[in-house]
Amino acid sequence: MNPSASKKPSNPRIAIDLPGLIALRRQVDAGLHRPLRSLARQDGGYRSPFRGRGMEFSEVRSYQNGDDIRTIDWRVTARTGKPHTKLFHEERERPVLVALDYRRPMFFATRGSFKAVQASQLAALIGWQALANSDRLGAFLFSEERHVELRPQSGKRGVLAMLRQMVNAPAWQRELHQPFDPQQRLHQTLARLHRVARPGSLVTLISDFAQWDDNVEKQLTLLGRHCQLQLILCYDIMETSLPTAGVYPLSNGQQPLQLDTGNRPFRDHYSAQFEAHRQRLQQFCQRSRARFFTCATSDNPVECLRGQTAGGQR
Repeated sequence: MNPSASKKPSNPRIAIDLPGLIALRRQVDAGLHRPLRSLARQDGGYRSPFRGRGMEFSEVRSYQNGDDIRTIDWRVTARTGKPHTKLFHEERERPVLVALDYRRPMFFATRGSFKAVQASQLAALIGWQALANSDRLGAFLFSEERHVELRPQSGKRGVLAMLRQMVNAPAWQRELHQPFDPQQRLHQTLARLHRVARPGSLVTLISDFAQWDDNVEKQLTLLGRHCQLQLILCYDIMETSLPTAGVYPLSNGQQPLQLDTGNRPFRDHYSAQFEAHRQRLQQFCQRSRARFFTCATSDNPVECLRGQTAGGQR
């Protein structure tokens, strides 16, 4: 292990450390594992990100009255000419896979902590919850520089392996003020995730979902056919609306810029863009029967997972 992994960062709002992520286990022990309230407001929405263990295929038998039609095995039914249904039994150790976005846009915040810090804490909480449920934990960490795959492991070693990879990710040592220039699009990264995720896994993708497009939805749809999928949107409040009217200095990593927020139509268009982004994510999850959660950079990640805050919009 890198000795710096256990060294406390000078500012925990812009960096993570191993002791801090380990300490989050107390939040799970203190009651995060209890049934969590829904974040969605509409009926039939999204429940806690921590679900029960998955169901593993057991056998096929003739269809009987009362069987769930969703479990019909259509291939066997077509071959035999008589309806057959699949039987399942509960997995003893369910694979839980955390996919964590460490691309450059995640290293941003105007209040609270970097999106990457919030995402890391969410990942750690999900990891400790997997341990409490006796599930096997794996991880998929991706950034512009590289991606890291950790196969699901049982026990505390699976959680610690993920936390160490998070703390030692090269994304935390990037030079400042560099433009976001990814080597591949998000949908290409998710295609790789689809190949490594074991069928029946609970896959939680934590990101700001920059580069979300039709190709991303296609890859996640394919992934959702074999895995249970959950999306957690991390965002900063400035991404939802511009600050008060004024001229603000900015940089795109290559040259200085100025942002004039005094134009009301521009401000409205800016806010509408984020809301459209959030709604598209939520609508995709509704269609795909995936869970959807939000967490602002100023939120308490524990409260976000409990469903007691609506992504910072209280």
